[in-house]
Amino acid sequence: MCRAAAADGITHMVASPHANDRYHYDREYMQGLVTHLQQLVGDTPKITLGCDFHLSYENLQDAFAHPSRYVIGNTHYLLVEFSNYGVPQNTTDSFHKFGDRGITVVITHPERNPILRENLQRVVEWAEQGCIVQMTGSALTGFWGERTRRAAEWLLESQAVHVLATDAHDLEKRVPILSTSRDAAAQIVGDEIAELLVTDNPSAIVNDQQLPFFPRPSAIGSYRKK
Repeated sequence: MCRAAAADGITHMVASPHANDRYHYDREYMQGLVTHLQQLVGDTPKITLGCDFHLSYENLQDAFAHPSRYVIGNTHYLLVEFSNYGVPQNTTDSFHKFGDRGITVVITHPERNPILRENLQRVVEWAEQGCIVQMTGSALTGFWGERTRRAAEWLLESQAVHVLATDAHDLEKRVPILSTSRDAAAQIVGDEIAELLVTDNPSAIVNDQQLPFFPRPSAIGSYRKK
């Protein structure tokens, strides 16, 4: 997967094992695996450890007390993944608490979440709050189906997307390829913005910098669910 990513022009990857009720997240153990993988891969792509953080009560309490245990590398950015079966009512409050602790939430693939897809305006509001929205690039190519593709395009047109990522899992279906997603995004927002979503903004995150491209979200109208 690392070789395939490098061949596609990807220079940096974030390993994001789950941190939820099903999968225990042992930061030290995971970092050891990433270090070993980096030795096998060489210099490109560079690999940084993060996690797919779920908003369970236990996770939140530990992250509020020890945020560095869950963020991407040594940055202040935290990848947050929502369950397909429920979105906590106190989500906005939790995001504010992270902000008070200097942590910026990166919401991962909301266009694929069946609950958020029913109310994408919530995602726009979180982006207005200062959260970063990371879309799975293959959502724009139709890999996840027509409803997900429409949701992805709506968020992109609403200026509520800051990063395109692969969310790669293998070499057969969920592949570490980003160039096709960038091209699909360029058809909607143009080459310059598409490039910012796959290069400049992700680079800023892994280097713990402010995003150079952070548009003001503007919902373009009601999202057609069907």
